[in-house]
Amino acid sequence: MSGRSQRRNLAVSLLFTVFGGPGIAGVYLPAAITRWRIPPSPASQRALAWTLIALALLPLLESIARFVWAGRGTLAPFAPTETLVVSGFYRHVRNPMYVGVLTAVAGQAVLFRSLALVAYGVLLALGFHLFVTRYEEPTLRKKYAGYEAFCRNVPRWIPRWTAWHG
Repeated sequence: MSGRSQRRNLAVSLLFTVFGGPGIAGVYLPAAITRWRIPPSPASQRALAWTLIALALLPLLESIARFVWAGRGTLAPFAPTETLVVSGFYRHVRNPMYVGVLTAVAGQAVLFRSLALVAYGVLLALGFHLFVTRYEEPTLRKKYAGYEAFCRNVPRWIPRWTAWHG
């Protein structure tokens, strides 16, 4: 893949992250629910919240890079990877981006002390699960020969401690 293609894929992935699914689910909808009003809270609670939010960014940022360079594609469904990505965080959990978004929402629920965000997070998790099991996994099974072995060895939602070497 040429450097130009990689830069294009990186730009598409970043734009999709900010203005598409991850941005909408993890930033814009929580902002609409909380109106970004942070109530007074103990420093330990704010530290926990910001730690969760920061940790949530790791799998998303790593997935962007991994999809562009290892998968030779993008995060966007309309420009998927050419190859199955089974490295990095994907050696521990099949859906690190969704786990990251849910972790960010959990951190925001703590930061904003918002039961509405907790409820939103539960509904979001259910929506992710239904999307993954009803659409994404069947589609990936058809597209990538190694996907079955990946599914047998890497859990969908709860990361395994040791990396899978498939």
